[in-house]
Amino acid sequence: MTPPIRVLLADDQEMIRASLRIILEDQPDIVVVAEAADGVEAIEQAHRTRPDVCLVDIQMPRLDGIGVVRALADAEPRVVMVTTFDLDEYVYGALRLGAAGFVLKDAGPKLLVEAVRAAYTGDALISPSITLRLLSHLAERGARARARVPAQPLTVREAEIVRAIAKGRTNQEIADELFLSLSTVKGYVSGILDKLGVRGRVEIVAWAWESRLMDGS
Repeated sequence: MTPPIRVLLADDQEMIRASLRIILEDQPDIVVVAEAADGVEAIEQAHRTRPDVCLVDIQMPRLDGIGVVRALADAEPRVVMVTTFDLDEYVYGALRLGAAGFVLKDAGPKLLVEAVRAAYTGDALISPSITLRLLSHLAERGARARARVPAQPLTVREAEIVRAIAKGRTNQEIADELFLSLSTVKGYVSGILDKLGVRGRVEIVAWAWESRLMDGS
């Protein structure tokens, strides 16, 4: 039997942590192993309990979510940011530091669970509203100038998939929209990662906006 996904919850509001715990532990493949009320405690609990995924609020006492992502960058847990703010300057920094996703607290239970599962498998999920509003907002502020040049040019199909990822589509949604098998989409994503020289889906999204691939989308 496959062991459950071990999750740490970090939020300064006890009611929020309780709500997240109820949502996650309603799933047969997820268990909450620890909670933390601030960033410093989150790091301590992460080292002590060794969760697979950490759900971390962006704004917390003592140390914010950015600090948690930075501190755990070389550790095993994958960090998913959870916040009420969908246009927060902190978000871009968190994603560039290696956060494994960004979800709004009001995005709904389904998206929250999907974000945890995606992080656990090495993928990432970003709330569509954040993808479209925040990353485009940051791109307008000059982030585009830092876009890296792919080792090899993307094919038309690869560019199409990159745009879909940047719009918040999951692999399954991309497969359905483009009439491809899920394994084929995963193969394309793997090739895109290699060409762009990035580590994960979040960085594909950032690259799409930085490179102006999303202009007019």
